[in-house]
Amino acid sequence: MTWKNGWRAACGTLLMLMALGASPASAQVPDDVLVVGQIAEPKSLDPHAVTATNDFRILMNLYDGLVRFRSGTLEIEPALAETWEVSSDGKTYTFKLRQGVKFHDGAPFDAEAVKFNFDRMLDDKHPQHDTGPFPLAFFFSAIERTEAADPRTVVFHLKEPYAPLLSNLAYPTGLIVSPEAVRKGGKDYGRKPVGTGAYRFAEWQSNTKVVVERNSDYWDGAPKLQAVIFRPLTDANTRLTELLAGGLDLMVEVPPDAVDLLGKAGGFKFHEQAGPHLWFLILNTREGPFKDVRVRQAVNYAIDKEALVKGVLQGTATVADSIVPAAFEWAHDDTLQPYPHDPDRARALLREAGAEGAELKFLVAEGGSGMLAPVPMATAIQADLAKVGFKVTIQTYEWNTYLGLVNQGLAGKGDMAEMAWMTNDPDTLPFLTLRTDALPERGGFNSGYYSNPEVDKLLLQARQSTDRDARAELYRQVQRIVREDAPWAFVANWKQNAVTTERVQGFELQPSFLLNLAHVSKAAQ
Repeated sequence: MTWKNGWRAACGTLLMLMALGASPASAQVPDDVLVVGQIAEPKSLDPHAVTATNDFRILMNLYDGLVRFRSGTLEIEPALAETWEVSSDGKTYTFKLRQGVKFHDGAPFDAEAVKFNFDRMLDDKHPQHDTGPFPLAFFFSAIERTEAADPRTVVFHLKEPYAPLLSNLAYPTGLIVSPEAVRKGGKDYGRKPVGTGAYRFAEWQSNTKVVVERNSDYWDGAPKLQAVIFRPLTDANTRLTELLAGGLDLMVEVPPDAVDLLGKAGGFKFHEQAGPHLWFLILNTREGPFKDVRVRQAVNYAIDKEALVKGVLQGTATVADSIVPAAFEWAHDDTLQPYPHDPDRARALLREAGAEGAELKFLVAEGGSGMLAPVPMATAIQADLAKVGFKVTIQTYEWNTYLGLVNQGLAGKGDMAEMAWMTNDPDTLPFLTLRTDALPERGGFNSGYYSNPEVDKLLLQARQSTDRDARAELYRQVQRIVREDAPWAFVANWKQNAVTTERVQGFELQPSFLLNLAHVSKAAQ
């Protein structure tokens, strides 16, 4: 059965149930428990050790950061820190912490706990540094030292001005874990998480469920639900079937072909929210055909991106034009146009490069955070590339296996790979994936080995500038250079979505792509 036919069959089951008078919200799920259908098994519940939005969606409900994104925006507001001050030179950030907050294990939250968190990630001599690795510690690499000035005051002393710091502190990598729980759990801490969040960890049954329970003492008000159950359902048809049968209250990342059908069925609410997302192909610039920029540009011309977003993704995304999504309005270069679909231009570039008939190994995820419809997308791209003379072989992998493979770099593994990033600042994606110093062997995510000294220089200047207009111009320069160099094929910006049963109340998608369930409830049946 094809992907689309599978979804239509599942939705046909729902329509039949509706005709028979059955309700999509079953009594299987209690009124004060929310069941969420996730796209994959989490890798860990240690926020410093993971990179996937799939995991972050759970973590945001277990932990708090010093600051957080204000609901509905990417603007910063207080959380565990009530106030903060930034020095005139941009190198010192002083936070005043909220009083009376305790971790779920009863330990007090204070400045020493904050210092422990950042020292653990950044100091390789810290006693608990071996509980890592911490792949996104890059976010805080500008911190020279963290000082607990007094129990309520923590000071970050930076090596140089670092404009994205507050935004990164609001991101899941900045969430604060219990030092005592890390000391007790060691390398197993990610299976026994302890934070200060709206929900406490209760249970993790591998490949079955993660259960979190209400924290009645939450500093920001106890949540309305007694518990939330996160179920990893990697197969899209299975997620839909569970939703139809009443086994789920909330399903994230609804495949495009199901959206209209669920709407017609009734009993569900569809949620959509634009955000800073980019779906792209990483091209291996170190070896093989993509060492030549003309071949990389040919791929961008060969792919019919309009057809992908309208056909495969059925309007749930827009065509991408650069490395900075348009959701970052202040930093996006609106003068850039997406690579047009021009097969003739692609063929001409391949002839110039002597790469006609080039064979490509294409690494593809079966699912994953923000990956949209990865296998159908890959199949359509394979067909587009075949039309200009490429011979493409697809290899598929389970999501966590895929991440482990691609994040280590494409050398010796493949010529190109799908990837999607959801970010919180224009700095994040290019700094972690396109700088020369971000190569996999140096701990970064530049899996295609792109290197341009001018881009390196501009990105460093942008993150050190405290003038937002100056930063924006620097990012626009980077966008223009990278578009020409084409280390990636820029494909789509996703409009994230989710579906809930009509009983779910107070749920909103966030531009950060994170799930905040503290204020969600369910109407009684």
